[in-house]
Amino acid sequence: MDTIRHLTVHIERPAQDVYEYAADPANLPEWAAGLGGSIEHTGGKWLADSPMGKVEVAFVAANTFGVLDHDVTLPSGDVVTNPVRVLADGDACDVVFTLRRLGHSDEAFQADADAITADLATLKRVLEA
Repeated sequence: MDTIRHLTVHIERPAQDVYEYAADPANLPEWAAGLGGSIEHTGGKWLADSPMGKVEVAFVAANTFGVLDHDVTLPSGDVVTNPVRVLADGDACDVVFTLRRLGHSDEAFQADADAITADLATLKRVLEA
């Protein structure tokens, strides 16, 4: 049984461009369906309307390493940490999302993996357009 999966997409854009776009929470509705169709910056927090209800999204501080780790605080108060990296590959890059099982059933873990894979494909499509 997998407890962790690394989901990857190759994007034909420089890593810095991809990092800057993906690190801006205002862009999440354009590519991250799992976080919903809208997001607002209120009281110093980014709040998204997700399929699970209103969630808070908090990215790590801007950095030069391509680290896009972010915490998602669920309506229940539980916090899910999502490790994400943008790795340079010449004039292109790879985006790697680390998915942790967190006690989910095989079906729920696969559904999460499918949703994240779809979001990464959308990120690729948006940035390569």
